[in-house]
Amino acid sequence: HHNMPGIASAATSVLIGHVANATKAMRVGAGGVMLPNHAPLTIAEQFGTLATIFGDRIDLGLGRAPGGDQAVYRALQRGMQSADRFPEEVAELMRYLGDADPGASVRAHPGEGTHVPLYILGSSLFGAQLAAQFGLPYAFASHFAPDALEDALMIYRRDFRPSAQLAAPYFILAVNVFAADTADRAHFLRSSMQQAFARLRTGRPGKLPHPVEDIDGAIGPALRRGVDHALRFSAVGDPATVKSQLEQFRAQYTPDEMILTGQIHDHAARLRSFEIAAEVLGAMVPEPAA
Repeated sequence: HHNMPGIASAATSVLIGHVANATKAMRVGAGGVMLPNHAPLTIAEQFGTLATIFGDRIDLGLGRAPGGDQAVYRALQRGMQSADRFPEEVAELMRYLGDADPGASVRAHPGEGTHVPLYILGSSLFGAQLAAQFGLPYAFASHFAPDALEDALMIYRRDFRPSAQLAAPYFILAVNVFAADTADRAHFLRSSMQQAFARLRTGRPGKLPHPVEDIDGAIGPALRRGVDHALRFSAVGDPATVKSQLEQFRAQYTPDEMILTGQIHDHAARLRSFEIAAEVLGAMVPEPAA
């Protein structure tokens, strides 16, 4: 996304390189690259370079959203119609990252032969259909746009076609997590994202606000209800509550993976929230068969 002061994601591949260079084993991926903003060859070269440097721990999530307005498109020298070519551009990107084709007029160096895993990100039925058609994993943006989740998941699992990358559907559910040692603290931390989402909806985007004790006083009860509806895929509370809520999401939607995010203003509190979430998810993993 571009021209958004509250989201540090304007140069995704650069940030991935920084994180991958500071780690040794964890997978690092884009969540994601808005492909209409870029030429597929450019993305193939960037992620092919990352895969060449860091090996088989780079993932490439692709979105169809513009990631900006018309002014951003003009600045990027891309047209708004680029979103309409998303399926063609995904196919083009797959060719660049696939097996080497000596006869091709354009090849990605580095890139070809790296087979960087692709993921389709979406919040609509279009993304579900595309992921099923290409046989790719599908991550749904339930953490902020959950209304089409049930239909999208049904379509993806029903229409999935096996591919060289994936033999069966692989669905990722996105969930906000605001975890703390007490429930009151967790709800206080959550108020930063509630305010940020309210400001985005009312045309006043900006950096993540400080948390507040009285969220209704900050944004009003009517707006808060709409915000909470959009953010209802959230686990909020102490460790036991967060575990219970995540287990409910898993039981209802049976995702193959859950991807967690948590826009918490204080960095130490954010780290603690993810620490709690990691402990909770670890406890939820089934024991391996004897």
